[in-house]
Amino acid sequence: MQSLERLHISHYQITARDFKSFANICTLSSLEVFESNLTEDLESILHNLSAGCVTHSLQELYLGYNQMTGSIPDDLSIFPLLKELYLFQNQLRGKIPDNIRLPFQLKALSISSNSIEGGIPKSFGNICSLQSLDLSYNKMTGELPVAIQHLSGCARYSLQHLNLQNNQFNGTLPDISIFPSLTHLYLSQNKLNGKVPEGIQFPSQLETLIMNSNSLEGVITDSQFHNLGLGLSGNSFVLEINRDWIPPFQLQVIMLQHCKLGPDFPKWLQTQKNLMQLDISNAGISDITPEWFWALSTRLNKMNISYNNLTGIIPDFPLRLTEYPSIYLAANQFEGSIPLFLRRAVSLDLSNNKFSDVTSFVCANDTAERLGQLDISNNYLSGQIPDCWENFKSLAYIDVSNNNFSGQVPTSMGSVLELLVLILRNNSLTGQLPFSMKHCKNLVMLDAGENKLSGIIPSWIGSGLQQLQMLSLRKNHFFGSIPLSLCFLNGIRFLDLSVNLLWGPIPKCFINFTAMTTQERFLTDSHDHSCIVNHTLGMYGYDYDIIALLMWKGVEHIFENDKLLLKGIDLSSNQFSGDIPSELENLVELVSLNLSRNNLTGKIPSEIGRLLSLESLDLSRNHLFGSIPSSLAQIDFLSVLDLSHNNLSGQIPTGTQLQSFNASSYEENQNLCGLPLEKMCPKEGPRQESVVKTQDENDDGFIQAFFASMGLGFFAGFWGIFGTILFNRSWRHACFRSLNNITEKVMSRWQWW
Repeated sequence: MQSLERLHISHYQITARDFKSFANICTLSSLEVFESNLTEDLESILHNLSAGCVTHSLQELYLGYNQMTGSIPDDLSIFPLLKELYLFQNQLRGKIPDNIRLPFQLKALSISSNSIEGGIPKSFGNICSLQSLDLSYNKMTGELPVAIQHLSGCARYSLQHLNLQNNQFNGTLPDISIFPSLTHLYLSQNKLNGKVPEGIQFPSQLETLIMNSNSLEGVITDSQFHNLGLGLSGNSFVLEINRDWIPPFQLQVIMLQHCKLGPDFPKWLQTQKNLMQLDISNAGISDITPEWFWALSTRLNKMNISYNNLTGIIPDFPLRLTEYPSIYLAANQFEGSIPLFLRRAVSLDLSNNKFSDVTSFVCANDTAERLGQLDISNNYLSGQIPDCWENFKSLAYIDVSNNNFSGQVPTSMGSVLELLVLILRNNSLTGQLPFSMKHCKNLVMLDAGENKLSGIIPSWIGSGLQQLQMLSLRKNHFFGSIPLSLCFLNGIRFLDLSVNLLWGPIPKCFINFTAMTTQERFLTDSHDHSCIVNHTLGMYGYDYDIIALLMWKGVEHIFENDKLLLKGIDLSSNQFSGDIPSELENLVELVSLNLSRNNLTGKIPSEIGRLLSLESLDLSRNHLFGSIPSSLAQIDFLSVLDLSHNNLSGQIPTGTQLQSFNASSYEENQNLCGLPLEKMCPKEGPRQESVVKTQDENDDGFIQAFFASMGLGFFAGFWGIFGTILFNRSWRHACFRSLNNITEKVMSRWQWW
């Protein structure tokens, strides 16, 4: 051990105390501790390591991919010969001390992928040997020009690689020509903004400048490129390039998404013989795509020319893609047949174009061994969906929505065993879902909504597709009751069976939808959803997006990726009957519940207020009766409520939310009263504070009763006498004679007076 120069430890449990045993290896020049679950704070680890003679020999220290905590110590010069220090992928926090002391021979420092805050200390600029500085994927802030200024000491002459991407630096792009040796600069995904100075110059040695996903703008001309490979995607640059310009470089990567290249197709791309990745999406190009470009594309492993106004027919010449690329041609004006050579792609997005034929593409004789994602939605495709899917062994994602396909869903769909997502929405498909699809046991999303499918809902969906997390059969002609096997879908997050002809009770076994009772992410734990494609040459991984069209708060909305965290049930516009099962009260993570336009009876479940995550509740146009449960007022996030057109009665419970809704949320419930309705409730019974009545209140009650009795007596007496006189002739004459005699006597006395 005393003559040991290099020590590498990985995937082995180690603690800060163990570093004391390394401190006395006086010949150790390189120490690497990777992925060893090192959880103590960095300062303790370095303190233990510096307790011996190793401080005078150590030149390389690698502590990446651990879980070290704490902050960056203010003195790293305790290792005076240290040249490389790597602390990436840990849990370090706080600011880098302004007065930090660094080894004067330090060449490379990486603190990326932590939670470091604040700015770059001035002392970094005084390390005259510094060649590589990586502070990416942190939470660092401040003006970028200030950060660059702090590095403008003697370090500016040696610095070659500077990575500040994925932080929160703001300001515009400063003068970086002060770094004569700089070859790679990464500034992507910060908060840079403003106009890049006109005529800005880059270091002559700079090979790579990546500034993707900021808010910069300005004009960049071809004279500023030199040998520079640019990544400007996600900004608003205008590239002023001469039509016949011949670049003085050969690039492997060109990323110019959102930059204005058009309206002409960039002819200078034809000169790039080493190109492997190209992104000129949303670049304002409105032109016919030249044939030479398709020949160029056969060498790429990633091509994105989507969201332009490119036109023409993609030639079907006998090309074979040399790579297995991801190809994105979406949102253009391409038309005609989809060419066969695109079958060799790994991910293929042809959506929002004018393609009219997919048969030859799907039914070619060879096996599409690596195609994992196919999106041909929103095109001009019609007729039957080709029944030749058995040659797509790796397909995990198929989207044929928003076309004019008709006929039945092809049986061969059931042979795509790797299928995770199938979207058939908004076509004119008829018949039943094929029984063969029960073999697609990996399906997590099935959207067959807005078609003309019929029959009963297949029971094999619940028994065979138990990985389903989203099922939409809305706007079809399905009839019958919900099969109880659907309750086997423990992981279902969103169930939409609305606008069909379904009847019977709502199954109580919906309580088995355990994903609606616990907080979980939709599909996978990552922001993007991943898939591993198996093929003859090995395995290939790629990401794909989940895009779903859901009825949300009465309006169709598109949800993507982690926005599909919402969990909901929509059974509206059917003929369901019976009570609302009280078991639904246990689905406490429900965000949306729509049971409207059915024949439901009974009362609203009394503990519906347990659904505290609920944002939208629609029970309108049923036959529900009874009072509105007071627990409903406990749901703070409720923003859409519709209980109208039922037989509800009683007072609307008072609560912050329930009175804030429009009166239309409660209309057409004849016996319902209270705000926000105009109909006020009758005075309630005596409250606790007014149980004892005063004497005045008792007297008021007696007087009201007395006058009521007197009126009733007068009415009975009057009609008892006058009614007899009115209908008996002899009595009537006798009465009038008597009145006449009384009148004569009164008048004679009046004259006497």
